Amino acid sequence: MTKEFPSDERYVLTDQLRRAADSVALNIAEGSTGQSNAEFSRFVGYAICSAVEVVACLHIRLKRNIIDQSNFNQTYNQTEEIVKMLQALRKRLNNKNYLSMDY
Repeated sequence: MTKEFPSDERYVLTDQLRRAADSVALNIAEGSTGQSNAEFSRFVGYAICSAVEVVACLHIRLKRNIIDQSNFNQTYNQTEEIVKMLQALRKRLNNKNYLSMDY
């Protein structure tokens, strides 16, 4: 989607959106390196924050007419699903009865 953004947005919100989206996956990866559940939960929290940042970038782009409502809705809904999954994972990690994941 970001390839279609105007070139004058390339080094501002386009890069920010890409970094935020990448941070979701990177924080999950970093947190899953066999650390404690509490530490993994902290990184999942960072991933959730990055996903919320993606949504904020989408709102700004929609307001600036850089994306249309259809693209906004599709990406927003996908991001919302990711946040729900991350929240469920974080809840499970914080459950004291849940055993640590061994890698």
